[in-house]
Amino acid sequence: MRKVMLAVVLCMVMVSLAFAGSLKTYQVTGPVLEIKDDVIVVEKGKEKWEVAHDKATRVTGDLKVGAKVTIQYQMKATSIEAKAEAKKGKK
Repeated sequence: MRKVMLAVVLCMVMVSLAFAGSLKTYQVTGPVLEIKDDVIVVEKGKEKWEVAHDKATRVTGDLKVGAKVTIQYQMKATSIEAKAEAKKGKK
């Protein structure tokens, strides 16, 4: 019984690790313009990038407005809504 439970737990850990590394990682570098509770605003060129963060986000160094930062992030869809094509009218 112990061997079966150990095998099940081991399989679950391996599957979760396989899915955890499947998202591609991107980065943005620039000065911090604003720091909110859940968003950091960074300037990249002439664009302002808003990147969400939470308590689990690892921060090294002194994060403050004006500091140059490099943020690693991953993009993942939270919802997708597909719409039917519009019908073409006859002329």
